[in-house]
Amino acid sequence: STQSTWGKPLVLDCVRKAELALAGKGDHEYAGISGVAGFNRAAQLLMFGSTLTQQEKVLTTQAISGTGALRLAAEFMVRFYPGAKTIYLPDPTWANHGPIMKDSGLEAKQYRYYQASNCGLDLSGLIEDLKSAPNGSIILLHSCAHNPTGVDPTENEWQQIAAVLKDKNHFAFMDSAYQGFASGDPTKDAYPVRLLAELGCDMLVCQSFAKNFGLYGERVGAVHIVCADAEEKKRVDSNMKILVRPMYSNPPIYGARIVEHILTNSELTKLWEKEVRGMADRISGARHALSSKLGSVGSQRDWQHILKQIGMFSYTGLSKPQCERLIAEHHIYLTLNGRISMAGVTQHNVDHIAQSIHEVTK
Repeated sequence: STQSTWGKPLVLDCVRKAELALAGKGDHEYAGISGVAGFNRAAQLLMFGSTLTQQEKVLTTQAISGTGALRLAAEFMVRFYPGAKTIYLPDPTWANHGPIMKDSGLEAKQYRYYQASNCGLDLSGLIEDLKSAPNGSIILLHSCAHNPTGVDPTENEWQQIAAVLKDKNHFAFMDSAYQGFASGDPTKDAYPVRLLAELGCDMLVCQSFAKNFGLYGERVGAVHIVCADAEEKKRVDSNMKILVRPMYSNPPIYGARIVEHILTNSELTKLWEKEVRGMADRISGARHALSSKLGSVGSQRDWQHILKQIGMFSYTGLSKPQCERLIAEHHIYLTLNGRISMAGVTQHNVDHIAQSIHEVTK
């Protein structure tokens, strides 16, 4: 989770200020089925920018954070997508993607993504798999800060991916859990979403405010479906409501009101942008610290990938036996695929982490 230098859970100043401003005001009545309207507008603007939002082609439905957004979007695709009910997930992907898709009724397949040899992106494998998938396939894409690898395509690589999606008439099912948190710039992190929308790709976006606003337990999210025109948008809106009503009727309001208050108040928006940049810089600083400490303790391995990867996680390239030794002998806890949470690397433990990684890899 979002943590301070000392590893303590962090509540953003902009969130505290919004909480104080909202305290004792407002009521606890239901939101509409689609959620808090002001939040939906603000969330859409943050994701798509003013040009695309003004075209009024995007239908936004508030969702129960990222997981709820993914589940709602998957249910929508199962019921209304005219193509094959198969979704292609990057290999690897977030552990919950598979169960969400399968429980919704989508068959999950994989496309190549991560290249172990250089701890980077397998662009040629990715492109080849997208080309060989049947036309009109549903493709899940992490819009930034790929979880678990931290490996993101460059803007040029995104353009190549977008061209194939458009050419094959694939449906882009985008998961955006880290906007602003990845690079420190929310606009830069939205580049792939806006690129695909401008190209006119069939697409939707699942958006979470858990990490970038530190609102994990408030379950704040949205599903944005890009429609062809106002008529289609009306139909999609009606169908989304049909899905939500028997599932949870309407979403929680408190976290959504906090986000709306921050994003519609220019002073608090600036503060949020500053704080999210600070979180991204803190993760970047942790990457630099770990990489340089690994060098100074005498590791001969190339750790450049720790610097190149982005977001909360890093795929270290450590093997399962090495991970097991880190846990058993050094009390450093990571997943057995070598993924470490960069948020857990602090100035107080980086020496121990670097020394321990060196011990198990030399």
